[in-house]
Amino acid sequence: MGTIKSIGILTSGGDAPGMNAAIRAVTRSAIYNGLKVYGIYRGYKGLVTDEIQEFKSQNGSNIIQMGGTILKTARCKEFTTPEGRAQAYENMKKHEIDALVIIGGDGSLTGARIFAQEFDVPCIGLPGTIDNDLYGTDTTIGYDTALNTILDAVDKIRDTATSHERLFFVEVMGRDAGFLALNGAIAAGAEAAIIPEFSTEVDQLEEFIEHGFRKSKSSSIVLVAESELTGGAMHYAERVKNEYPQYDVRVTILGHLQRGGRPTAHDRIIASRMGVASIQALLEGQRNVMIGIDDDKIVYVPFAKAIKNDKPIDRELVNVLHELSI
Repeated sequence: MGTIKSIGILTSGGDAPGMNAAIRAVTRSAIYNGLKVYGIYRGYKGLVTDEIQEFKSQNGSNIIQMGGTILKTARCKEFTTPEGRAQAYENMKKHEIDALVIIGGDGSLTGARIFAQEFDVPCIGLPGTIDNDLYGTDTTIGYDTALNTILDAVDKIRDTATSHERLFFVEVMGRDAGFLALNGAIAAGAEAAIIPEFSTEVDQLEEFIEHGFRKSKSSSIVLVAESELTGGAMHYAERVKNEYPQYDVRVTILGHLQRGGRPTAHDRIIASRMGVASIQALLEGQRNVMIGIDDDKIVYVPFAKAIKNDKPIDRELVNVLHELSI
């Protein structure tokens, strides 16, 4: 493709606080640099069904503080087919859109990578997911807000756990990544975190009961990452009832409230930085990369690395939680 004169922006996958801040930054940075901007509604579905509207600077007004995404998001089976992607490309040509900025998680970036390869479309990804599971970036848009939402909830749960002398299992999101559970546990002063990364190494429940749950403690809180690998909070609560019936157990599943809410200052700032960086990347001729932050500096991460490589858990954090739970 030749010189980029216009871009399309879409949000895809699960919503995350800070997506609107990213939309605002991409829109305004593009206009500042002389590019036309098109908002694509409902993710890849809107690209297939032609839900495309030109955006002006005012489309980014008064949205930086809002959770969710003004562009909406949806699953799109059609985009998983060659015919659906061909239709999406035809709609891009119809509106004379030269490049795409995609805000979403690994599924969204996977779709962008396939689309870019098939039709030679420059695509830039922004890591928008509360799970913080994308390789190549220290943090993702929405993660900090979700972590603070978990912290607020666990603080409240501790009040009733202490009052009733109970053991609470609190299930948090994260899919196959334990970042929310582990860092949430440290921040909330929880006694343990059960995360998928260690599910095949040790019996995390037995380790907690035998070494972490002291008789001098009248109550305890354990954060559990929702995952097929861990089995979730209900699985561990049932195990405790059967294997350690002396404990009074309760379960709280935080669910989708973790995705909502006003984004924190941190999420607004990284979304703004990444949004501006996405336009700079296109102007530099970059394509098929995700914008990341490494050591507080903007980096370009090839889609292949961001999607395929597993982001490792810092085992030092596990040691911190273990030492502080005595």
